[in-house]
Amino acid sequence: MVVDAKTGAVIHEENADTRLHPASLTKMMTLYIAFHAIQRGEISLDSEVTIPSRAAAQPPSKLGLRTGQKIKFRYLLRAAAVKSANDAATAIGFAISGSEEGFAKRMNATAQAMGMRNTHFVNMNGLTSDGHLSTARDMTVLGRHMIYDFPQYYNLFSRRSADAGMSQVNNTNRRFLDAYKGADGIKTGFTNAAGYNLVASAQRGDRRIIATVFGGTSTANRNAQVMKLLDKGFASQPGQAAPTQAPALVAATPALGPTTGAHTIRVTGVVKRSLRPQQRPGTAAAPVLVATASGIEDALAAALLVSASPSAAAQEEVAPARVAVAAAPAPTAPITDLSDMAPATAELFAEAGITADTTPEARPTEMIMTAAAIAPVDASRMQAVPEVVTRVSTSGGRLWGINVGRFNSRGSAERVLIQTALNEPGALDGALRRVTQRAGGFDANFMGLTNEAADLACRRLQARGAMCFMIGPS
Repeated sequence: MVVDAKTGAVIHEENADTRLHPASLTKMMTLYIAFHAIQRGEISLDSEVTIPSRAAAQPPSKLGLRTGQKIKFRYLLRAAAVKSANDAATAIGFAISGSEEGFAKRMNATAQAMGMRNTHFVNMNGLTSDGHLSTARDMTVLGRHMIYDFPQYYNLFSRRSADAGMSQVNNTNRRFLDAYKGADGIKTGFTNAAGYNLVASAQRGDRRIIATVFGGTSTANRNAQVMKLLDKGFASQPGQAAPTQAPALVAATPALGPTTGAHTIRVTGVVKRSLRPQQRPGTAAAPVLVATASGIEDALAAALLVSASPSAAAQEEVAPARVAVAAAPAPTAPITDLSDMAPATAELFAEAGITADTTPEARPTEMIMTAAAIAPVDASRMQAVPEVVTRVSTSGGRLWGINVGRFNSRGSAERVLIQTALNEPGALDGALRRVTQRAGGFDANFMGLTNEAADLACRRLQARGAMCFMIGPS
């Protein structure tokens, strides 16, 4: 299967919905949930994980973990992503959910929320088990979410080697990464039952292509097939793909119950409507896969049944979220509520003409990820201040960022980041949206820019009367 990563347009597919053994492609979901757990505060990169006997007993490929050993969570992530270590992947699941069954339920709830309709997980590492199946289409969807939902971690999949704490580990995909121009990830898989699998992504210029192959007869055979598929993708012209196969994903991430860790995460809200940019002139209308309001509520209700405790096996199976397929992109939606914005920022937005009725400008269809609002922090009149970021990127001088305001709640900061990105797609292309909690509120930042790009973005925003400060490297 071949898709345009940005639009989700399917360029080529063959047996894309045949259910097969995913092997270690499964670890993409294990890592996706791990990154999400870090984001939610359930666990941190420096958390010390005690290795359970179940993890230590996993067959190769493995890191060599021992029962009772303690190791930092970051090393488990590296071992699972780079070496495809089965013991590390299992330890990740136990660290988050406390049991294989509990983590598998969380994996399946997340898969359903993403629209992976033909996937069912039984374990964290992809070793062959009855009922542990997926498809090329579903794994492509998962790979696309990994790239766009957690770009700050995606570089793990391009590392030729990594320090996994106990040893230096080599990337199972290094032959492909070295052989194909623009290749930068993401995950291999092999078992006797599955054959040689690969979800791969490559970027040339501003275009990214994702290709997925199941059932190769060897590493060389699999890599050759993927290269041909990627070549087909780059040779195609944007917009040439069949419009019926161009889903732009807006995944309803499942809200999960209490975990076995020290933190209890409480969901206080959920995005009911996603801002959707208008279609650019001259491009074909592409159907989109969207989560309906009722579908999101169903997904949340179903996911809340998921428990991280070992007793989760006794609970009911999670019901799949309902999704609706529209014939064309939905009309743009204005911002409906800026009431909890800090007064200073609200005044500047009013001067710029951005009101509750403001509609975003046209932009190519792509994923827009937002998070549920959390409890606001009491604060008086907020002033935006520069944030010095010491670690963002190490390539291309993209060490700069911009701040577009400080807000009373995370939800307000996220809404303004989305609105700003929609209004300035050219100046902020490739920037990472980041909300940083400070003592006085929530800073809305765009990170991962060059000095020139940050300066240009701020000048464009300030010309429209919007607040903007540059954030420089230390």
